[in-house]
Amino acid sequence: MAALIDDTYAEAFRSIYSEALITARDRHWLDKAVSACTGNASSAILCDCEAGLSRLVSPEDTPDGRPGAIVQFHIPRFWKDREKRLERVLLVRLSQNVLTCPTTACFNVLPAAERWFPIGRKLAYFGDGYQRRAERFGRRVYLIPILSGEWVIERRFGWAEGLMGGNLWFFGATADAALDAAVRAAAAAAAVPGVSLPFPGGVAASGSKAGSRYNFMIASTYAEYCPTLRGTAAVESRLPDGVVSVQEIIINGRDLPTIAAATQAAIAAARDTPDLLQISAGNYGGRLGKSFIYLDPSRQPL
Repeated sequence: MAALIDDTYAEAFRSIYSEALITARDRHWLDKAVSACTGNASSAILCDCEAGLSRLVSPEDTPDGRPGAIVQFHIPRFWKDREKRLERVLLVRLSQNVLTCPTTACFNVLPAAERWFPIGRKLAYFGDGYQRRAERFGRRVYLIPILSGEWVIERRFGWAEGLMGGNLWFFGATADAALDAAVRAAAAAAAVPGVSLPFPGGVAASGSKAGSRYNFMIASTYAEYCPTLRGTAAVESRLPDGVVSVQEIIINGRDLPTIAAATQAAIAAARDTPDLLQISAGNYGGRLGKSFIYLDPSRQPL
């Protein structure tokens, strides 16, 4: 029997984001670069950004004819100095995690005619005066001499408006059921172009709510959905009967239709998971964001 689909919505909020195309000699070093530059970037609660793999790119579709991967970097739009923060995210992560990774090169993805950061120029100073501008693969790039040879980075990186916080919750009659459903959902959502799932393996085991009883915490465990707190005097549980574990996926992306499409792909992939009881989503009644992703596609105004 397929899981019940809750009549609710996920609440997404606006972001600004950039995309970098990383290429490398082979998948081994490409995966290492992607893993490094998306590290410690699961949640904007305490990380400097939310970052994740958007999609792999075949060699015939990359500028230098090598295996490629597009990575998304998102910053909440409501953060102060958001553009400065996003530029620093790119500077830090591309320099410390991609420049240092053997065989890599780095190219811009988003349009850079109007809204862009001079990432290539700033990182080129690592060349200590030996860097030079050039045209390679039809791109305007900087060439930076490094011990292993030469690092290529495009001069400008565009940025755009995006969305963060699309999500789905998976209620399992067993812990394995909740996790299996989330894994299936994450894989299906990730296959939709234009999205990224920032948590480890695409899955968040510790979904949170905004605020806390402690004034130094901006988010905390969602006690009403914690199975081990059900039945205690302090918590009025909201868990459906029979649920022993909940897993979540979070979906960031370029726009509402893209995240909505990824949400439906995730639901379709997960709903027949054995012992999965229900699929739901987290929202705060519009207090966090004004972009709603409905689990019932007939209710989705796009």
